Order: sequence, then structure tokens, then C-alpha cells
Amino acid sequence: MAFEFHVRPDGDDLAAGDFNHPFATISKAAALARPGDTVIVHDGVYREQVDPAHGGVSDLERIVYRAADGEHPVIKGSERITTWERDRGNVWKVTLPNAFFGDFNPYREPIFGDWLNTPDRFADAPKHLGDVYLNGRSFYEVTDPADLDDPPIRTTLTDNALQVVRPVDDPDQTRYVWHCEVDEAAGTTTIRANFQGADPNEECVEINVRRSCFFPSRTHIDYISVIGFEMAQAATPWAPPTAPQIGMVGPNWARGWIIADNVLHDAKCSAVCLGKEASTGDNEWYRTERKTGYQYQLEAVFKGLRVGWAKGVVGGHRVVGNTIHHCGQNAIVGHMGCAFSEVAWNHCHHIGLKREFFGWEVAGIKFHAALDTQIHHNDVHDCSLGLWLDWQAQGTRVSANVFHHNVRDVMIEVTHGPCLLDDNVFASPCTLQQFAQGTALVHNLIAGRIDLHRVMDRSTPYHFPHTTEVAGCAFVSGGDDRYVNNVFTRPDGGEDCPGEVGLEAYAGYPTSMEGYVASIHKAVAEGVQGGGDPSPVQPLYVGGNAYCGVPAAEQEPGAARTDEALTIAVEERDDGPVVIVQAPAALADVRVPLVGTADLGTPRIVEAPYEHPDGTPIAFDTDLLGARRAAAAAPGPFAALKAGTNRFVLPRRAA
Repeated sequence: MAFEFHVRPDGDDLAAGDFNHPFATISKAAALARPGDTVIVHDGVYREQVDPAHGGVSDLERIVYRAADGEHPVIKGSERITTWERDRGNVWKVTLPNAFFGDFNPYREPIFGDWLNTPDRFADAPKHLGDVYLNGRSFYEVTDPADLDDPPIRTTLTDNALQVVRPVDDPDQTRYVWHCEVDEAAGTTTIRANFQGADPNEECVEINVRRSCFFPSRTHIDYISVIGFEMAQAATPWAPPTAPQIGMVGPNWARGWIIADNVLHDAKCSAVCLGKEASTGDNEWYRTERKTGYQYQLEAVFKGLRVGWAKGVVGGHRVVGNTIHHCGQNAIVGHMGCAFSEVAWNHCHHIGLKREFFGWEVAGIKFHAALDTQIHHNDVHDCSLGLWLDWQAQGTRVSANVFHHNVRDVMIEVTHGPCLLDDNVFASPCTLQQFAQGTALVHNLIAGRIDLHRVMDRSTPYHFPHTTEVAGCAFVSGGDDRYVNNVFTRPDGGEDCPGEVGLEAYAGYPTSMEGYVASIHKAVAEGVQGGGDPSPVQPLYVGGNAYCGVPAAEQEPGAARTDEALTIAVEERDDGPVVIVQAPAALADVRVPLVGTADLGTPRIVEAPYEHPDGTPIAFDTDLLGARRAAAAAPGPFAALKAGTNRFVLPRRAA
């Protein structure tokens, strides 16, 4: 028999938990809920870390945690502090007993881990997982208490991966700073902060206390739904692929979660985590340097297989319709546990822009081994990097998304395909950093540069189709990519990112497998000493592309091309992003044949088709908005593109 539990802040955990006698905490309901039960949470702020004791047993018998109809419950990883004392000038301090934090003190815990690029000056004075908030405004930590008195305004920040400098959204915010000292002998934690004239005891001032808001401490708590909450201000740790990845909300190595229609913000590192657990690695590269990070990550894959990484056992989550913003590392992160999932209709913005710390794992969405994961209809903007698919993006499909105002839109790294990007708008200065091969781009609008890399020092796994079983490992020698029915234009401000416009980066690539094999024979005949390349680039397959204001690819001499650039602007509205396209008349008349799975062939290494996760073929017969394409279709993601001004609205959620 299924039960319905109710929670309200004015309830009582000793009550019955029904509508008339609600519990006071979500945690009380989480200790009791069993498969088929529903936990309904009413208006109010809940300062707790929900650790569900049980999960569901199937998609039909899950445990549902949801907001009451028309109400807005908020789970916070912070506590409000009203006992500040003026220290000097605008600087106030509070001293708390360490027992206040329990067994997790974010002001003792440093930000650390694999692929965290920590400046040398922080080696003896690291930054911490804690934070201070004034009326919701996140502060900046300083490592020298002298910097509290007159903090400078930072007008620009640097994207660490490319050294791209961009302006700070709110320069005045950088003057709000804090510093902490933990005295183990005295058993106290002292926090000082510059409130720039505000009285912290009169305003709402909160500090991080808990690591998460809704996250099981045990693995395999399956089939849970978390719907309609606001969650904020959790002290989530740095989440590389070689560590236990802990988010503000997430399943912790389980299957079948639904995380939907939530507003998630101000996670110290990551908001939603679909990642791996501790037994498959815990920052051993950082801790020991016994082996390289690459080697530990490779081991994590095989360790994951030993502890149950398989379809139907781990992964298969749905992250849908969430708004996620102002997080330090990721909106959504995962390694292995993100496989076989759906990530759709999310609005992710202002991720990794605070740049209080740096590292190589920062992106709006950052996945490793996202096998068969479908990423569609997301709006991703104002991130240092929009989407980063790293290692084993096999069967991954990125479809009908809008990327804009990112430093870089997409990065794909050390994967061998088949990986598919179709019907997307890429409006940032850099569309693609390609450290991979076997990627197909179909019916996209590409306004940014393409930056190509070969990776000949990291042999990475590929899999038997639609499974986690490893079929082999290979290097990335470059190429084996497909560009079909796309529209290319010149980027606005593209000098900020390396790479050539259009497909110029692929100059000299062969156009067929026969051409590639011939280059192999040539290299063998000449020998390395004679100048032969022992691993030449693989083919580039192109067709049906249109080039506006950029050169046509040398491999596509008969392509449609006009000297007039196509321009793109994206406006954010409450009901969804509006893509404004000013299209040349010459483009409006271009028509290309419809294509599908059979037209794309198979990547050379993996030898598997670009198809749906269930093995059925894909027909690219609908556009970004779901409109049906004619047999002779317009290139790019919009079937109804016309000459002149076009306005297309991507709704926040499908009807």
C-alpha cells in the first residue's frame, strides 16, 4: 500500500506525517518512504541534507519527492548567522564552535583534487568549500586576511583553458570577500567578511554548512524522483572523474532517478551529479602522483565494470526542465553514472564564471563516458564552456540545443564515436574544440570557429554498441568526422578562440577511406625517417553544407556559398531563448536531401552506426522546433528559414 507523506516547516517529526499532521523535516519522511510512496513538501525553507534511506524498485514503483502544487519549498545547504560582531571598518566576524558544523566543516575542507589547477600562491593557503552569502550574493574568498580591508574591483577574469579574458558580469560583486580560520586547539571557526557597509545582523547572511541538499550516502538507492524544489548554497566538493562525484542533488551510483523542474543555484562546485562512487578512485593522482591522472582514469573505467557499471544497473537517469545557474564548476556532472541518461529542456547559465578556482573539469555540462546519453533542447549560455563530452561519448546525441555567449560551446575529448551533434544553434565565438574523432554534425547552425587536436598519448576505451563492455582502446589521430547539411557563418568576435572559420581547420584531410589507406601506405613506404607520418589524419566526410561569408571546405567544392554572412543573436526570455537569424537571400533558396543513419556510415574504430540507443535508425526529418522537414530540406536547424529576419523561440519545456 502506497503512502503519501506531507512536510511543512511548522510540522512535527513525531507527528503522523499526513496532510493534517505533517512532519517538520524532509529527512523524517525520507527515513520512512518505501517504493510507491510520495513525499509532498510544502512552502518553506528546509535547512537539511536529505539522505534517503530507501529507493524505488522500478519506474512504476519509485519514491517521489515533490513540491506541493503551487508551492515553493527550498532546501539549503546553509545556515543563517545573526551573531556577527564588527571587527574593523566594513569587516565583521563571527566565531562558531566547530561542533556547529558536525563532522563536516566546509571552512576546514580545502578545494582539492585531480585536474584542479591551483595557483602556486594557494599551496600553503588553499581556498575552501565554504562560502558567505549576503541576501543571496555569493562572496569571494581571500587567502590573506589583509585583503579583507580594501578588496580591489576585478573587471576581467581569465578562462583558464584558453587564457581568454572576458569582463566580469558584476564587477562590484568582487569587492565582497571573506576569510576563515579554524583553530583546532580552541575548537572554533572564525569567519571574517567585508559586507561593504551592510549590517550582517539586519540583512540575511548565510554560510555554507552542508555538503549537499539531496544526496544519498549509500549507493544503489534507485528510482527516486525529485521534482519542483529550489536548492542552493551547498558546499559541494571538486568533482573530477577520478573522485567520488558529489553534487547538490544526485543519485550516488544508482539507476533511474528523475530530477525535474527544479531551480538549482550556488553550488560551490556542481549542482546535479550523475557520477561515480569512491571505490573506483578517490583523487589518487593528486594524493600520490604514483601514476598519471590518465592512468587512474583508465583504471576507474575497469574498476567501474567490476562494481556493476552496466545498463540497467547504473545510470538511465532523466534530468529534465531544471534551471541551474551560478555554480563554480558544473551545472550537471557525471562519470559512468551518467550513461544511458536523458538531459533535456534544462536552462544552464553562469557556470564556471566566478573563477574563484580553476581546473580542467569546468563546464555547464561535463560528462565522461556518457554512453547513449541523449542531450537535447537545453539552453546553455554564459559559461566558460557549454558542454564537455570527455572519454567514451559513444552513442551520445546532442540535439536541438541552443548554445550562446559561452567562451566555447562544445568540447569533445578522446572519444572515437559514433557521437552525433544535430539541429543545434552554436552562436558563441568557438563552436567546437575537437580532441576526438568519429563525430557527426548534421543540420546545425555553426557561427563559431573549430579547433582541431590529435591525441596520440592517451589510448582510450571504446565499447560494444549500447553496452558498457569495453571492445578496445585507441588513440585519436584526428578526422573521421562528418559534416552534413549544416550552415556555417563567420563568428562575431571569433578572434578570441583558436581555429579557422567554416571547415578550414580540415584543410588537407582526405575525403574517403581509400584516400586514408593510401596515406597509410605512403607513410610506410617513406618511413618515419623519410618524412612519412606513421599515423596520418583520417577522412573528412562532407555534403549539403551551406557557407555564408566563409570559404567552402576544400573537400566540398560544389557547395552552396554566398559572400554575405548570416548573423545570429539570442535573447533570453522567461518562456525560452529567442534565436534571431538574419539570413541572406541566397541561403533561403538552398535545398538539400534529407539524410539518416545509413548516409553517415560508421566511425573507423568503433564500426557502429549513428543510431538511436535502441538500435533503430535516425531520420533527420524534424528540425530544432519539431517541425517536419520536406524531402528537399533547408540546411541548418530551422526548416522554415527564410530570407531576411527570422525569430525562433525554443520553449523551456515541451508541451
